[in-house]
Amino acid sequence: MERTMDNRIFQRVLQIVSIVGLIASIGLMVAGWKAGLFTSPEAMSAFVAGLGAAGIIVFVLFQAVQVVLPILPGSLGCLVGVMMYGALGGFVLNYIGICAGSLLAFGIAKICGRPLMHKMFSEKLIHKYDHWTGEGSPFAKLFAIAIAMPVAPDDFLCYLAGTTKMKWKIFTAIILLCKPFGIAAYSLGLTVLWEQILKLIG
Repeated sequence: MERTMDNRIFQRVLQIVSIVGLIASIGLMVAGWKAGLFTSPEAMSAFVAGLGAAGIIVFVLFQAVQVVLPILPGSLGCLVGVMMYGALGGFVLNYIGICAGSLLAFGIAKICGRPLMHKMFSEKLIHKYDHWTGEGSPFAKLFAIAIAMPVAPDDFLCYLAGTTKMKWKIFTAIILLCKPFGIAAYSLGLTVLWEQILKLIG
């Protein structure tokens, strides 16, 4: 009885956190869009640098938001991370923010279900991956492999996972253990790209 009550309380807290996170994400998106931060890595970098130590928190929040609201360019945040904090620092901050956003997206999907997913993503994308959730499909394995790859639609897959019977502990383990591979590959590629840009303009 006590365990059932604890589970209900835990689920309720997750629901509240997910809803508050979604509202905060929308607010951050609107403010950032008005400031032109989502269209220019230079503008985003200057904004974060101007905040001093608090800029790290803002950057991590930005990375979380771009997972929850995938209309934002995720590559922009990764590039800013590399520009401002270097390959290692950018990787760590990208990892923290993207993992947080992934968990939040999963929680929101658990609450809202498929109707929200159909409003956020194209039917073509949904149809492409829908068979992963079919009866007998090894969804957890497919999800883990996709999350580890830098080119997979991670934001969509996190929402999709939230509409399945996948448990929180399984999802969290996959995100924490598999995300580093994709983020590392992305950060490395962006580091090389940024170094080439600096050479051209230097």
